[in-house]
Amino acid sequence: MLVLDDVTRRFNEKTAVAGVSLSIPSGSFVGVIGRSGAGKSTLLRMVNRLVDPTSGAIRFGDVDVTKLQGKALRDWRARCAMIFQQFNLVGRLDVLTNVMLGRLNHRPTAYSLVKSFTDRERAMAISALERLGIAEVALQRAGTLSGGQQQRVAIARAILQEPEIILADEPIASLDPRNAQVVMRSLQALNRNDGITVVTNLHTLDTAREYCSRVIAMANGRVVFDGAPEALTEPVVREIYGVEADDASFSERATSTSLGFGLNPSPAFAVS
Repeated sequence: MLVLDDVTRRFNEKTAVAGVSLSIPSGSFVGVIGRSGAGKSTLLRMVNRLVDPTSGAIRFGDVDVTKLQGKALRDWRARCAMIFQQFNLVGRLDVLTNVMLGRLNHRPTAYSLVKSFTDRERAMAISALERLGIAEVALQRAGTLSGGQQQRVAIARAILQEPEIILADEPIASLDPRNAQVVMRSLQALNRNDGITVVTNLHTLDTAREYCSRVIAMANGRVVFDGAPEALTEPVVREIYGVEADDASFSERATSTSLGFGLNPSPAFAVS
């Protein structure tokens, strides 16, 4: 279980995350929603220790994540893979090599520097690409791929880390609806078939409802909602996004459209 205990992060005078306490059982699929600047990305980055908490503690099982240093911290980042909105691929390298970079934390540093990947690691990378439906681009330069393909390469790289947790920081924010659905189905398959805990920041409510078993909403650095997707009623959403419920100009139809209610997902290829 992943546990955050009264976690706070300040940047000078600004408090990005304020006293957040959460318990996330292994195997969960959690969506984190909220307005821009609510603290969602900072929260995920603290779990991965890309950002250190100002106070509080983060634990995973019997591991105190906030105290890890050196190799122990590198090992944690292998167990807790991070996927970014910007993909973070090496564009000049081919797709297969980008995916195999997910093995670096499993290998001695000297081997990592020369990228001497084994046949087993190559087979693992090809298998991950096949699983995500993009094996045919294995030898293409990563920089030549579409955004949706690049994000699936990033997921394949995460698979090679053999993680227990995947943190996805706005993984579909820059994608069109079709590719967004493919990426979310890929994460859902890893959660359901491999038992990997997935925690992802999302902007659209219909996406959170469709894929997540639990939704956490943040506002001003604090958790303001934590529950099942079906509990995200219109009044709750208005509170999360700071919309006055008595604003006469804010009609029910406008609310449904602008905040993601009643939107039908675009067709996409299924990812097994």
